[in-house]
Parts: sequence; structure tokens; C-alpha cells
Amino acid sequence: MTGRARGLLLWSALAGLVAGCAPVPGGAPGIEASPVVPRPAGVVELTAPPSAAAVPAPSCDPTASLRPTGALPGPGALPAGSTMARIRQRGRLVAGVDQNTYLMGFRNPLSGELEGFDVDMAREVARAIFGDPTRVKFRVLTSDQRMPALEDGDVDVVVRTMTVTCERWQRVAFSTVYYEAGQQVLVPRSSEATGIESLGGRRVCATKGSSSLANVANSPAGPIPVQVRDWTDCLVLLQQGQVDAISTDDTILAGFAAQDPYTKVVGPKFTAEPYGMAFRKHEEDFVRFVNALLERLRADGTWAAVHRRWLGEPPAPPVAAYRD
Repeated sequence: MTGRARGLLLWSALAGLVAGCAPVPGGAPGIEASPVVPRPAGVVELTAPPSAAAVPAPSCDPTASLRPTGALPGPGALPAGSTMARIRQRGRLVAGVDQNTYLMGFRNPLSGELEGFDVDMAREVARAIFGDPTRVKFRVLTSDQRMPALEDGDVDVVVRTMTVTCERWQRVAFSTVYYEAGQQVLVPRSSEATGIESLGGRRVCATKGSSSLANVANSPAGPIPVQVRDWTDCLVLLQQGQVDAISTDDTILAGFAAQDPYTKVVGPKFTAEPYGMAFRKHEEDFVRFVNALLERLRADGTWAAVHRRWLGEPPAPPVAAYRD
């Protein structure tokens, strides 16, 4: 059995447990049905677009990052005084990741270890600094915590399905694009919805601080955005019938569909969501270092191998774009 298949079975079992915790049908003998279905903490039905969606973004090419200064140095030849040398001296890379997005960043329920495409990409950064992919300390972040964690110095890098945008470039720096996603819609299999354009007046779930939530709020169809803390909260709300759909990147929705066979992804991609690793704004040397690493991962087949492990047969990796 492949690692991906084993993970599917584990997550399917967990999805069953979630479903088992749902309200019992009213006709069940000996059990009194509750008229109130509990919601996960932090659920908010928005009546106005989130602040990031309401402010016009500055104009830029968000996918253009900082050019590497040369070949990737080995772990023993990091420039003195560099951000990478400081991390190496500390002994661990601190990486912000997710634990709720199957296939991208999730916690294996048997081993307790964090796994997924993003997690493996973070390990490659640790390998480049230390020569050892295990020299990384993971910090689990929600979508809304990603930029504050960098700005406060809690993490060195965020590798968490984070779309590069001009607005975000004002606060953090990004690597070149390491994955190209696009926003779609997930609904119950019984739904007649065909995409975001058919969800006017319907409740559509996305996480706080995500570009997905802003895209839902700004959709001309007029869906009702429902804001949650974690993506798994969206899946619970959909299973309970408290939202009509989830809308986010196709990578995240693919994980949901694998966990819950009673859901389906509908409609074409209606946005482009290029993912970049995020860094503190002033640490340009680290950005250039990781961009040199990404150049190597694209060229030597590592990127393709990681994609194959978690997401299936790989396309050509994203082409790097630079602003200098």
C-alpha cells in the first residue's frame, strides 16, 4: 500500500468519526434529537467583505521574487552573518505549516507526525541549511496567523498553501512560486450547484485571513461568506448542513473530497493561486537562498518526486520569475 493510499484510509476513518459525531436522525429509537447543531468555535457569517478584500491591492507582479546571487552554497559554506548561518547556529529551522489540510500539511493520526507536500518542501529548506531534513521545528498556524507569526519572529519561514499577492508583499517577502493552485468549490454530492456562480445567497465557507475568503466575498454571484479558523471546520459545517459549499484552492478541496466520498468538486477554477514560501520582509538573503534551492529542486527532479508522493503525477514545475 502506498503512503498516499494509507493516508486516505486513515483520513477516511477520521471522516467517519466526524460523521459519527453528527446529530442522530430524529427517528432513532431511544435518543432525543437536539434542535441545536453545535458549531466549531470562531464561526462568523460575514455581512461585509473582510478588510483585505475591501482595500484595493497595490499593483505588482506578485509571482516575481528575488534572484539568487549564485549557486546554492552547501550547509558548511553558508555566508557568515547570513540569516541561514544564524538559523544553523541555533540548530533548528522553525517552519510554520498546517495540520488540517490533507495531502498538503496534515497530522498523521497514527504516528502523530506532520506530513504532506508543504511539509516536505519545508524539510528541503532544512536539508539545504543543515544537510539534514529532520532539523526543523514545525509550528502549526491557521491562515490568519501566517503573517503575524513571521512579523513577530515566531517562525523563520511559512510553507502553508499561501498565495502570493501584492497586498501580502507589503508585509512579508515571498519565494518564487513552488505550486500553482486555483480556487474551486466543494459541495455535497446531492447538490445541484455547478460552481461559484450558482451559489448566490448561499453560505460558502472559507478560513479567516485567506485569499479564498476575500474571493468568495467579492464574487459577483453574491454568496454569503462564512469565516472559520481552520479548513477542517469548513468540512464539519458542510457535513452538518450549516453551509452549502466550501470554496478554496483545488489542492485543499482534493484533500476534502478524498476524506469524504459524499462530497464533490464542481465548476472550473475561477482564480489563480500561486503558492510561495513566505519570509520576514527584511531577510532578503534567505529569500534568495531558498530561490536557489527551488531552482535545484525543479532541475534535479526533487520537486516532481514530492508532487508524485502526495498529489499524483506531476506537471512541469512552476517557472521562476524574478523582479531584479
